[in-house]
Amino acid sequence: MQSPANAYSRVGLESNVAASSPHLLIVMLFDGAILNVNSAAVSITHGDVAGKGQALSKAIEIISSGLKASLDMNAGGELAQRLAALYDYMVSRLLYANLHNSEPALKEVATLLMELKGAWEAIRDHADAA
Repeated sequence: MQSPANAYSRVGLESNVAASSPHLLIVMLFDGAILNVNSAAVSITHGDVAGKGQALSKAIEIISSGLKASLDMNAGGELAQRLAALYDYMVSRLLYANLHNSEPALKEVATLLMELKGAWEAIRDHADAA
């Protein structure tokens, strides 16, 4: 059974998603992936194998079924292809991190995600200024 606090939190998240622009939804995906990669690193530090696995599963799901799946391969051309390859690389690094408890691999993926998020936010900022 779901606690009232969890239910409230879920409703709040669903409301945010429903009211968000497509651009903001991508930012939210980046935030979720980064949060889970960082959570996996904390779990490794504390020897929490289950927590590490859960966080990495969520990060992989967000990257594969969220960020990569949102790419428009027809309209995006070479850029979309390169981003898809980068997302695949991130997933492979997360799998490596899971097998080897590699905090450097997690840091690498978190850095890549933060750089892409920053670029994505700059696109929005540029569009808002125009």
